[in-house]
Amino acid sequence: MSIGHDEVTIELADRGYRIAIGSGLLGERAVLDGLPHGSTAVIVSNPTVAQRYAHRLQALLQSRSTHCILIELPDGEIHKDWSSLERVFGALLRAGADRKTVLYALGGGVVGDITGFAAACYMRGIPFVQVPTTLLAQVDSSVGGKTAINHPLGKNMIGAFYQPLRVIADLDTLDTLPDREISAGLAEVIKYGPIADDAFLGWIEDHLDALLARDKKALAHAVKRSCEIKAWVVGQDERETGLRAILNFGHTFGHAIEAGLGFGTWLHGEAVGCGMVMAADLSHRLGLIDAAYAQRITRLVERARLPIRGPQLGADRYLELMRVDKKSEAGEIRFVVIEAPGRAALRPAPDDIVREVLAAHAA
Repeated sequence: MSIGHDEVTIELADRGYRIAIGSGLLGERAVLDGLPHGSTAVIVSNPTVAQRYAHRLQALLQSRSTHCILIELPDGEIHKDWSSLERVFGALLRAGADRKTVLYALGGGVVGDITGFAAACYMRGIPFVQVPTTLLAQVDSSVGGKTAINHPLGKNMIGAFYQPLRVIADLDTLDTLPDREISAGLAEVIKYGPIADDAFLGWIEDHLDALLARDKKALAHAVKRSCEIKAWVVGQDERETGLRAILNFGHTFGHAIEAGLGFGTWLHGEAVGCGMVMAADLSHRLGLIDAAYAQRITRLVERARLPIRGPQLGADRYLELMRVDKKSEAGEIRFVVIEAPGRAALRPAPDDIVREVLAAHAA
């Protein structure tokens, strides 16, 4: 590609793909160079995002595809379900989409996950491209090929590993995000420090005010470094048989919060932020890190305007929900814990210690 922007490449066993990061990408035809020229291109989005950005993507796609179709899904985590997935399938069938049809996921994590799962299933696999429009999606959910829908009993329990052909992260789409969504995205940025790069954690602490103010230079670095870390992890463990699980730091507690309250009550990043506070405390109580490091993470989460106390679901309910987590084995909950600054691991924890954490952090 000839346009000026940053790129990160994910190298997998059978192929690699590029993540383009920069401003104005939805106005540059060159960002699509090398992607398939199917007769039909399909954009999957939600009404809010589509109103603002679908016309830009449509203008790009109409220069290379005969037909460009827009599918709008209901907005919100509560709609990351079978009904939305079937809406995509129905639209594809009515349009006569074939194996050369390319799906473009224009939106946040919900749109990206549903579109990717639909692409994995339709005709046993058609190509798709991620066009993330939220900070959380740009630094995490659009990268790495995890696709899924939720079930009332568990988050992301029904899905597939299916990689996009490309990720196009236009930083200009972050200009219209609500402040709450920026904070939610910062939770996924913050997580990369404790699990893989303690120096990056220090950079986030120093530049958090700029990130909250949507400074493009700061955002560009945060997105690029987050994607670099995720690309390194996914390149070694695409299907989460080991190392990739560290990317779920804070997610075991966080997913329990989301499911316990009802999907969509808290944003995913809000639940993860609170979950990281709990996971850091658990790491300290297991004797892996000192109290000062756990408190450092807590302060940063709070500065990012994220909750640091969870809802009072009751310890028994938390434990019940966490046993449904994908990282659990034979009913034993396994948590991503910090072994040392910048290094994480997956470990079980005694229920009594988990209950201590919940007593300290669930309001």
